[in-house]
Amino acid sequence: MINKKLVRKIQKLSDKYSATGQDMLSFLDGLLYADYMGYWDYLKIDTLLSLQSPKTDFPDEKIFITYHQITELYFKLIIWEIEQISNNGKNILDSGKDAGWHKALSADLFIEKMQRINRYIRHLIDSFDIMTDGMQKKEFLKFRMALLPSSGFQSAQYRTIEIQSTDLKNLAKTKSIKKENISNLYNAIYWKGGAMDVHSGQKNYTLLQFEKKYDKKLMQLSTKFQKINIWQKYNSLSSKDQENKMLIKLLRQYDELINIHWKLAHYKSVVKYLKKSDLEIAATGGTNWKKYLPPKFQKIIFFPNLWSAKEKNNWGKNWVDTEIT
Repeated sequence: MINKKLVRKIQKLSDKYSATGQDMLSFLDGLLYADYMGYWDYLKIDTLLSLQSPKTDFPDEKIFITYHQITELYFKLIIWEIEQISNNGKNILDSGKDAGWHKALSADLFIEKMQRINRYIRHLIDSFDIMTDGMQKKEFLKFRMALLPSSGFQSAQYRTIEIQSTDLKNLAKTKSIKKENISNLYNAIYWKGGAMDVHSGQKNYTLLQFEKKYDKKLMQLSTKFQKINIWQKYNSLSSKDQENKMLIKLLRQYDELINIHWKLAHYKSVVKYLKKSDLEIAATGGTNWKKYLPPKFQKIIFFPNLWSAKEKNNWGKNWVDTEIT
């Protein structure tokens, strides 16, 4: 008895390979001879588990490395969702074929992607106790010296997320800018001020390293996302969709999660490890962490038009006052 379902599947396979001038039978021979894929092969588990290379023998350094690698993987997921928002979402046909990007961004897709992004960030914030409470302070203060001059400040993926989320002017200290172009705005971006030597006012080596490796790429990214960042994609929606309460709620949550709670989770950890009585221990990258991390000083807001003047004025202040001081 002929299996009609199998015949239909074979016909679809034949159509797929014929469309690109390929011989389906040759591919079937390949399947016949190939081994089954294992979980470890698909996820490259052996490679993944080989990427933790401590510089010292202190056990807690492996925790430090692994947690930061996990964080970068979550950043990768966030960037992937933002890119789909920026390009209106992938159009994948029922056959599995990638038909490119949709012509327009729907509010439903926007909402779905923002829900995912916020879920990733919440997980990162909730997991930061691994850093805050999961290492011995005595060990950390020793092995961190082997990491000089590297710093979490140098996370290019986090900088990518910021640039992809909002207009560059919302990330820059614009008071010193005479002409608002991409180059001037990028050079005035807020985080560069966090890596200046507190005594000389000059760029420290951590920033110089970062600029050498990533400045060109991030400048290009700034140009590319000038009109397709999250805020611009929101503004491109119809008036009706811009009034979608769920979408507005998610955008406000995202702004608050990444620009207040994520930074302050980091700040809380830094305070625990680098503050000793009235003395402050320098960060590995030489960043001025006490001025750089608290949102009440930087007041970076991705979507200022979605917040009231009072909310913007109190940005991050209550959390710092109650949790840190």
